[in-house]
Amino acid sequence: MMQLRTLIFTSIMIPWIRSSAAQHEYMEARKPGRDIMKYPDYALPQESDTDPADPKADELPTCLLCVCLTGSVYCEDVSPEMSSVPALPKETTYLYARFNKITKLRNRDFADMATIRVIDLTGNLIADIEDGTFSKLLNLEELTLTDNKLTKLPILPNKLVSFNANFNKLRTQGVKATAFKKLTRLAYLYLGNNELTAVPQLPESLHVAHLHNNKISTITDETFCKGNTSHYIRHNLDQVRLDGNPLKLSQHPNSFICLQYLPLGWN
Repeated sequence: MMQLRTLIFTSIMIPWIRSSAAQHEYMEARKPGRDIMKYPDYALPQESDTDPADPKADELPTCLLCVCLTGSVYCEDVSPEMSSVPALPKETTYLYARFNKITKLRNRDFADMATIRVIDLTGNLIADIEDGTFSKLLNLEELTLTDNKLTKLPILPNKLVSFNANFNKLRTQGVKATAFKKLTRLAYLYLGNNELTAVPQLPESLHVAHLHNNKISTITDETFCKGNTSHYIRHNLDQVRLDGNPLKLSQHPNSFICLQYLPLGWN
């Protein structure tokens, strides 16, 4: 009797067990696979390509702080305060970084800026400019440094057409007598509201010379003209401002004989 029961149990249970195992395997096969997501370990320091010695390494990208439009960069009255010239795109042609807190200009600020033509840094706190900052900017035509704290000037690029340093603290000791003489394309020179005591040598290309509100007390027959000849006419220079200086123009009648228009000043 026991043998009969064992035979019946075996014939029923073994197929059922096999069927259940197969069904289990089938269901496992149908389960959707789960992707394993790997999360970064934030406790570990991440490697960086930036140089920790570079003061600009932690700054936001320039075009997030400023407005960049096809070669033009506008960084005007930036918040948070901008205390140095930001890293510029290499294709920058026009830079307007007015009304910020920039205190110094360095050689690296405009390194490799082969295309830059206009730089306007009006209304900053610039008191120092390293000598080579502008000298390698071969295409720079317009440089505006109005309303800063400059007492001296660096070497300027040869192709400069307009230079504006009104409202600074420029002194004759800080401006070489020949600083502008070799700039054969310079047409507009603005040095008003400074502390100059003498007029620097002016290039023949000059159209406008603003030297008002300085401390210029004397000029010679060769300041604007060539004292050894009365035939020399300065055709280009048609606007000279000497008003606001301790200088009486009527005491220097031969100093302006080459000019087509008398300077503006105290007679």
